[in-house]
Amino acid sequence: MTAESGQDVTLTCRAPKNNIILGVEWSRADLRDEYVLFYRNEQLDPDNQHPSFKNRVDLQDKQLKDGDVSLILKNVSINDNGTYECRVKAGTNRRKRAILDVDPISSITLSVVDPPGHTGGDTEDGGKEDGGKEDGSVGLKVGLSVSTVLLVAAVVGFVIYKKCQPKQTEFMPANR
Repeated sequence: MTAESGQDVTLTCRAPKNNIILGVEWSRADLRDEYVLFYRNEQLDPDNQHPSFKNRVDLQDKQLKDGDVSLILKNVSINDNGTYECRVKAGTNRRKRAILDVDPISSITLSVVDPPGHTGGDTEDGGKEDGGKEDGSVGLKVGLSVSTVLLVAAVVGFVIYKKCQPKQTEFMPANR
């Protein structure tokens, strides 16, 4: 699945119908022990959730109607690239484990790209990758700075050159 940076995306996952869903876990392998979303006891469980997903993820249907356990991921960025796995614990056993010990029922690879016409990307701290403003004035400032330095160097070089030249004085005969 491909999405543009800044969009909200829905990662689809459906559990078998007619099962009581006890828990839902969305994970990404590179997050190790932290997860994207964990839902149990009819509520989201923020313990061990990776910080980058806090307040950015939700279930499409918290009532889990018809086995819909799809994940909504808000304001995606390139940091969200990866393979997401959906796990569901169904049945009557009400164990309390932070990680579901079942095979994934869905695996989705998300690739986030910059929107068309967008150059450079946002960094995690909200700045631009090139360190400048969105209007691209960094290049202009650098160019003017370099030009100014070169001009000053040329003037200083010319002054030094003139001082090193032997002085030529003209001897004019005196009028008699």
